Amino acid sequence: MVIPIVACLALVAGWELCVDLLAIPDFLLPAPSMVVAAAIESGGRLLQHGLATLGTILGGFLLSIVISFPIAIGIAYSRLVSNAVYPLLVASQSIPIVAIAPILVTALGTGALTRLTVTFLIAFFPVVINTSAGLLATPPELIDLARVLRLDRRRELTLIRLPHATPQIFSGLKVSITLSVIGAVVAEFSAADQGLGFLIVQSSAFFKVPTSFASVSVLALIGIVLFQTIAFIERRCFAWAAAVKLN
Repeated sequence: MVIPIVACLALVAGWELCVDLLAIPDFLLPAPSMVVAAAIESGGRLLQHGLATLGTILGGFLLSIVISFPIAIGIAYSRLVSNAVYPLLVASQSIPIVAIAPILVTALGTGALTRLTVTFLIAFFPVVINTSAGLLATPPELIDLARVLRLDRRRELTLIRLPHATPQIFSGLKVSITLSVIGAVVAEFSAADQGLGFLIVQSSAFFKVPTSFASVSVLALIGIVLFQTIAFIERRCFAWAAAVKLN
């Protein structure tokens, strides 16, 4: 924990020093001290827009979980579903989300539904892939054991496949939550009147670059906190899964 903090402080100090020594204009690269000052000055706006973005991130992330798990289970249990769905999954990720966002704005409008859809589209893929891979990686001897015990599909899934896939599921969730931050910001660039993405665009348009950097810093902080929250849940509730990764 100490090393990352020291590295971040060194980076910030080097950034401040370079801006001062090279006399870089504020509208090109503001010093960290100016970013902090802008964050303090715009504290109320940052909080308001940050909460809006957080709501979009969590909404899209939860939506990706709700939709991805049934798809992953279908892929794991049915070759027909796997062959039908996999090309669609790959196609959905082959198209840049920034190209889809304006189309969704035209189709769905500029409301919360569009932002949730964009966030979901960029966040669901790692959950589907990691969950299905974890379910399919269950050792054959455990599947044979389930058949010997005459477990039905539901009990086989909950008692054998899901516990075995838990480490990979959490890996997918960690990737998904960070991608949800990206998805929310992309959505706010295209269709929003609030949120940190909207604030970044608005501040940049009026050359308030320190405010834009402060907004980006808040986004990074949100991403780190959410990622660590998923990691904390894994350590506290599924400590054995975290131990499997370490081994």
